[in-house]
Amino acid sequence: MTEPGPGTAETRDQPAITERAAPAAPAAARRTSLLVTLVLGGLTAVPPLSMDMYLPALPQVTAALHSPAATVQLTLTTCLAGMALGQMIVGPMSDKWGRRRPLLAGMVIYIVATALCALATNAEILIAFRLLQGLAGAAGIVIARAVVRDLYDGVAMARFFSTLMLISGVAPVVAPLIGGQILRITDWRGVFVVLTVVGVALTLLVWRTLKETLPPERRHPGGLAAALRTMRDLLADRVFSGYLLVGAFAFAALFAYISASPFVVQEIYGASPQTFSLLFGLNSVGLVAVGQINGKLLVGRVGLDTVLGTGLAVIALAAGALLAMSSGVFGHVGLVPMAAGLFVLMSAMGLVMPSTNTLALLRTPHAAGSASALLGTSTFLLGSVASPLVGIAGERTAVPMALVQLSCAVLALVSFLGLCRPWQRRGERTASGERTRL
Repeated sequence: MTEPGPGTAETRDQPAITERAAPAAPAAARRTSLLVTLVLGGLTAVPPLSMDMYLPALPQVTAALHSPAATVQLTLTTCLAGMALGQMIVGPMSDKWGRRRPLLAGMVIYIVATALCALATNAEILIAFRLLQGLAGAAGIVIARAVVRDLYDGVAMARFFSTLMLISGVAPVVAPLIGGQILRITDWRGVFVVLTVVGVALTLLVWRTLKETLPPERRHPGGLAAALRTMRDLLADRVFSGYLLVGAFAFAALFAYISASPFVVQEIYGASPQTFSLLFGLNSVGLVAVGQINGKLLVGRVGLDTVLGTGLAVIALAAGALLAMSSGVFGHVGLVPMAAGLFVLMSAMGLVMPSTNTLALLRTPHAAGSASALLGTSTFLLGSVASPLVGIAGERTAVPMALVQLSCAVLALVSFLGLCRPWQRRGERTASGERTRL
């Protein structure tokens, strides 16, 4: 089957591929072992491990390096910025040279950068190495998504993304706990030593178990100019851009929760750190559980666009309820109603995230690396914008958090309805002659 390129009339008005698997993809998918699945999940977990395992060590770093807290916090910002920029670099590279070589190169650089972080003697050096760590660590997450697109199609791809969520969704929960335990037996440098060991183990597993998934005949020749043209063409596809924005705004709502919840739950509602950790864990479990329900029960029975639209509507309703409660519409409310609203919002992400990735990548079998880079970079950028907005009115009100979440949810719905327009594609024939199922 020959896929039309993005930007053509055909791809702008209908999906390039249906939700049924293309003939070649299921055969490749059946050869995917449990170990490879775990490796891909581990690669997607590298960013949250690199960010969150380090969080409990921030006060120690501030004291040890004799630097202001604001300077040390730049080690988080630069790592996040590196992950956003790195995806834009590695994604097109993987379309040109295949998946294995850029991934292995990125992981080796990640190992070196992480080890150098453990040896940093001042905050400025640590900031520089954290930037390099983020740039290299981006290879794991962007190429993992591209590999999934190489191996899977349609319903099978949606199910696999839900499986990856089971692995990568646990990482943000356990990472701070692991970091805290490391600090009980060593100092902050030990966190980077453990991350270095994790990087070495993942690199060896990639080298031994992950075969090349992009054959030479499907690679893109050309240099930077060709890569930029590919990304321009991808963004010219209205539907792809719609799913990209849906995923980015949904992630921004999630990041608003991550940034603001420690202050909202503990400072405003008086919960203990242990209660906050429990609630944070429950919300993460809800996200992972709904993701698994989506992958095991809904995908294949309910159309992906229907699942995505439902998830976005639930997020918008939950965010609206949180805004009403935090602004005093229902009078003073306690922790339990707010926690319930946050749980519903977080759980609905389990419907949105796998569906968004699948529907976007369905349109881009010809440039999965570049498409994955655009998806990843957009989520990191909007997430980094949402983070400071939640504290714009101080730490004593939850209104900014809820307002950011509701705004992001509404913008995601507008992108879905205005750009993706799933009802226009229902039943239309694609290039393969099949009919779409929404």
